[in-house]
Amino acid sequence: MKLLRHVALVTGLLLSGTALAQEPVVNAPSGGVGGTLDGSIRSFKGIPYAVPPVGGMRWRPPAPMKPWTGVRAAKDFGPACVQPQGKTPTSVYSPPAPLPVSEDCLTLNIWAPANAKKAPVFFWIHGGALSGGSSREPMYDGQKLAEQGVIVVSVNYRLGVLGWLAHPALSAESPQKVSGNYGLLDQMAALAWVKHNIAAFGGDPAQVTIAGESAGGLSVMFLMESPLARGTFSKAIAQSAYMVTMPELKKGNYGQPSAEAIGTMLSAGVQAPDLAALRGMDAQDITDKAAKLGFFPFGVVDGLVLPTQMVDAFDQGKQAPVPILTGFNQGEIRSLRMLAPKAPATPEEYEKGIREKYGELADGFLKLYPAADYKESILAASRDALYGWTTERLARKQAAIGQPAFVYLWDHGYPAMDAKDLHAFHASELPYVFGNLTPLPPLWPAMPESDRPLSDALVGYWASFVKSGTPGATWPAFGKDRTYLHITDTPRAEPGLMPGMYDQYEAVVCRRRAAGIAWNWNAGLASPKLPAKAQGCN
Repeated sequence: MKLLRHVALVTGLLLSGTALAQEPVVNAPSGGVGGTLDGSIRSFKGIPYAVPPVGGMRWRPPAPMKPWTGVRAAKDFGPACVQPQGKTPTSVYSPPAPLPVSEDCLTLNIWAPANAKKAPVFFWIHGGALSGGSSREPMYDGQKLAEQGVIVVSVNYRLGVLGWLAHPALSAESPQKVSGNYGLLDQMAALAWVKHNIAAFGGDPAQVTIAGESAGGLSVMFLMESPLARGTFSKAIAQSAYMVTMPELKKGNYGQPSAEAIGTMLSAGVQAPDLAALRGMDAQDITDKAAKLGFFPFGVVDGLVLPTQMVDAFDQGKQAPVPILTGFNQGEIRSLRMLAPKAPATPEEYEKGIREKYGELADGFLKLYPAADYKESILAASRDALYGWTTERLARKQAAIGQPAFVYLWDHGYPAMDAKDLHAFHASELPYVFGNLTPLPPLWPAMPESDRPLSDALVGYWASFVKSGTPGATWPAFGKDRTYLHITDTPRAEPGLMPGMYDQYEAVVCRRRAAGIAWNWNAGLASPKLPAKAQGCN
């Protein structure tokens, strides 16, 4: 009997130890969290990093969390931030079902090697036009990257009208007399949480790489510009970012109304006569109504969070002096055709329209985007006006302040999507970067397992950059020969990224800036007539 009791006791202890091994606990400065263990990787999901201003406190900066006592369960993702809810999948970006959403959404997730000690941190900001998306998307699972010896953090931040509204009444109640940029302040609060807490998870708070794609890449540039974020990160990754015109807080610019004027118009549009009425509206209701009214969330030039236009900040070398990895996709616009102008009936009409729009720069434009293949040219021109020009601009501007820059062109397709004319479409590199070829959104077929070696290569490049500031010896830095990594079935370094592309758009944007005209997706046939040559412009 004693032997049986001894065996039972030992068995119980072993089973108890196994259970505990599956539920790692970290006692961080903000409070204890209990997560899960998958192989050698611990994960902690849905950790609150700030108190979300909701309801009557809506549209205020995030408030710091008070440390909690005990161990908080961190096994499930927190709800997504409130966003328009689709009923059925309509695009490759549609989630499999409506996301659980809440105003109480300021949470982050962590994947960390079990034996991590001063591991570098990969801080992921999801895309979605600042109006949708979530850190809970399966393709953002950090397991594979964490297996490379880095800690992965992904965050939610306020979206749409709840995250980016500016309004005179909001500015008036602010001690700094500014409004808007609440979603960006959320991202900064998450970075501050990481700086304060990540060491408890085995991370190095001095080695944080901010990273994001599309609106996440845009957010990376916002953070690089903002003085308020300085010192919270040491490297940056911007995938398919776009350096376009931003609204200014109190005055119209570049043919656009001020951010406060937009907020005033929105208030009238949703029939909320004052700030109390706006705050009294249901979060989903105002989000849906704002989207239907055409509210477009964006960073606001307020002189504080974002002191100036991004183009000016980077021209003046005022951005964060950090290494950067940046790039774009060959088929960006194939899945974003709403950003491209409508194709005319004939090549002749296309060429005539371009010559009318671009004047003395038309020959250069038509050389890059010829009339003979004008439907493809329209897609390519829209791609480069947003993503190609931004990519090279980021690389050049970081190199100009003495920081290494690494550029890629994602040009890999696979049969299921190439057959739909979606070769190397916007965001299609993401499953490869995270090593998650499945599951994906319902209208996005899983990548073939034969692509696993390519995915492994990208996971390795990104992890290497997070660790060392370089993606590896086979990927040279962007320099005078403009070398980039051309990622097809097999990545290879090539000189001369799209000759003539950057100079063309730099000349166009320079003239528009001088004339007070916006630069964004109004390229090609959608372009306003090119202004006359200005001083300092080609």
